[in-house]
Amino acid sequence: MILSHARRLVITALVLGVLALAPLRAGADGVLVFAAASLKTALDEIAPAFTQQTGYEVTLSYAASSVLARQIQLGAPADLFISANEDWMDVLQEQGRINATSRVDLLGNGLVLIGATGQIPLDQIDPGFDLKAALDGGYLAMALVDAVPAGIYGKAALQNLGLWQDVRDQVAQTDNVRAALALVATGAVPLGVVYRSDAMVEDRVQVVAPFPADLHPPIVYPAAATVSARPAALALLEYLQSGPAQAVFIAQGFSLPEG
Repeated sequence: MILSHARRLVITALVLGVLALAPLRAGADGVLVFAAASLKTALDEIAPAFTQQTGYEVTLSYAASSVLARQIQLGAPADLFISANEDWMDVLQEQGRINATSRVDLLGNGLVLIGATGQIPLDQIDPGFDLKAALDGGYLAMALVDAVPAGIYGKAALQNLGLWQDVRDQVAQTDNVRAALALVATGAVPLGVVYRSDAMVEDRVQVVAPFPADLHPPIVYPAAATVSARPAALALLEYLQSGPAQAVFIAQGFSLPEG
């Protein structure tokens, strides 16, 4: 079957991404981390502390969990994968791409509606919220609603509120959640759906309202070493569960897994 032009472009981009990452694997005293884009601010702070303590160099590659998982499927030399949902980690585990015994539920998060600063916040969104009117002809920024975890969670929440049908044609979909955040921060769109942690790291936006957690599947960030991981991967995974690392995550709006 002949691939569509769009599909060929996607596959080509993924392959080129894998080839570009290949040189990063050189050297035994390091770890290459594939992490969901929403983790960027926290991991950029945590990684240097880990390096100072252990001597292991950390290379961080951020993108949507879906993109990173597909790159690992294509042979990208990642040592550690941190996904923003369980489904993509499940796929890699079923395919034997990760070390299942190393897998842990690292973090949780919340989902929020954001807008420009100065708006009157709501306690939470309910079915009576007129989202279409709030957009005032503009667009709602969301990560890809059928592939990227933040977009999947957001679509589920809006569907459960009965609001999705009203705004589905006014959704500006982005490759990852940080790109959706940027659209709101720069004023390109009036509102967006992002993680609570994203809203906390951008001064140009504010939380208009949180989404009740029961409107979408639980937001879980699983982490695991790949089957080809270097020793530093397990050391970093352990450090991410330590007190100092968890303090950074909590300060930036993440939550710790129950239990």
